[in-house]
Amino acid sequence: MTTSLQPVYALVPGANLEAYVHAVNSIALLTPEQERELGESLYYQQDLEAARQMVLAHLRFVVHIARSYSGYGLPQADLIQEGNVGLMKAVKRFNPEMGVRLVSFAVHWIKAEIHEFILRNWRIVKVATTKAQRKLFFNLRGQKKRLAWLNNDEVHAVAASLGVEPREVREMESRLSGHDMAFDPAADEDDESAFKSPAHYLEDHRYDPAVQLEACDWSDNASTNLHEALAALDERSRDILQQRWLNEDKATLHELAAKYSVSAERIRQLEKNAMNKLKGTIEA
Repeated sequence: MTTSLQPVYALVPGANLEAYVHAVNSIALLTPEQERELGESLYYQQDLEAARQMVLAHLRFVVHIARSYSGYGLPQADLIQEGNVGLMKAVKRFNPEMGVRLVSFAVHWIKAEIHEFILRNWRIVKVATTKAQRKLFFNLRGQKKRLAWLNNDEVHAVAASLGVEPREVREMESRLSGHDMAFDPAADEDDESAFKSPAHYLEDHRYDPAVQLEACDWSDNASTNLHEALAALDERSRDILQQRWLNEDKATLHELAAKYSVSAERIRQLEKNAMNKLKGTIEA
């Protein structure tokens, strides 16, 4: 079976989206018999040409589905391209023996890819991660009857309709109402307004050279004082602190008591006295 098809290079959504839509709409739809024949060739014989024809014949449906997601401010061409990926995944998994048309089977895969693309790119900060949040993200706009914030009754109605908690509705509404902000000021902003950008009030002082030098000096000084304080202790006290606090595999009071032939209580007293001496030497 042969089908009149456009060249592959003409079927990539790009700058001329109108030409792409015209091209995919000019591809003839498959009859149920043609679709089954192609599906069987792909499913049983791994016929890639059959897969190609099935994909091309259904590109118009991807355009139709992608247009329903135009309200998220993302390029229509990108939405279509992601939907095409979902279509190809559906064709790869399509079993003609299931008794359903490919378009019905492919809707899930097309929407899934578009959903993932929107969630990755709609905001810099993720707004939906859990299953409930994803459901809210794609349904909340349709549930709202007006532009204003939902009142308490509407929140509970939306929550009941989508099977989520009211607090999740309020949280998602807040996320959807927020806006991304550029970290650096715009090139055309003057000095009086540039200070409002996050770059001026979210500065990370940890990487200030003066702060880093001070922290390094403090660390070196503390390390030196600790070694000097340990050296001032007697050998037994130093060993107890070493094994109780500094070694990776720390010894118990009973293990040290057996080593020095004293009681565990005596080891605890020696440890406490050594810690007090250590603290006094470092603070001196």
